[in-house]
Amino acid sequence: MKSQSLLSLFSLQCRVIGALMMRELHTRFGRHGLGFLWIIGEPILFCAGVAIVWSLIRPAHEHGLPTTAIVITGYVPLTMWRHCIGRAVLAFEANGSLLFHKQVTPLDIILARVALEVVGTLSAGLLVGGTAILLGLMNPPRDYGLLYAGIFFQILFSLATALIVAPLTQRSEIFEKSISVLSYLSIPLSGAFIMVDWIPPHYRWILLLSPSVDSIEMIRAGQFGHNAHAHFDVIYSIWVNFMLILIGISLTLRVKKFINIV
Repeated sequence: MKSQSLLSLFSLQCRVIGALMMRELHTRFGRHGLGFLWIIGEPILFCAGVAIVWSLIRPAHEHGLPTTAIVITGYVPLTMWRHCIGRAVLAFEANGSLLFHKQVTPLDIILARVALEVVGTLSAGLLVGGTAILLGLMNPPRDYGLLYAGIFFQILFSLATALIVAPLTQRSEIFEKSISVLSYLSIPLSGAFIMVDWIPPHYRWILLLSPSVDSIEMIRAGQFGHNAHAHFDVIYSIWVNFMLILIGISLTLRVKKFINIV
């Protein structure tokens, strides 16, 4: 009986998140035409544009690895993370009125926004990467298990940072104004355009503190195999993302008193 009750509650919250995702699509892209396809189209333009520019201005290979594949395997996860953060800023301002419904919680709002960005970015990455493979600009992945593990941990990291950013921007105007600058400044520490193995050994620990670097190194290990000489720690990724998500959930569950529900 108790398990059935928990299952029904879980099913209800899934429906709530699904409804919030549809509302977000309609709010951002309208109810008519194919505007909602921009959830995929926008990341495609970013990822494909950066990949084309880098392929034109950089050598065909960097440290023995194809430049196009390096850019795609780095910029797609970076785009996912940055878009999740961007949609988390003041996320409760636009949806505050929905909190009148007892089934809707601040956590549901963030989960819906993150889910949309993850689906859009991964779909864009699949299309851009698939096109690059068909054009012979990169090879198919060597190890799908590692590739999927890296993507999974990057999703967790994107969710964790969104859960932290959303309540903090709701509570602090200074943090709200500075988050875009902070996200730009953190790009060199994201691992998107560099691999840990390319820098001197005594500086590698700095990059390896970043959960994003750990995830992208896994993705590249899955893409290139042993040729990538990737550095990552699955145990570290598990516990650091788990701790960040716990902190984010704690902040998000306490943010309701800072939201002006109109």
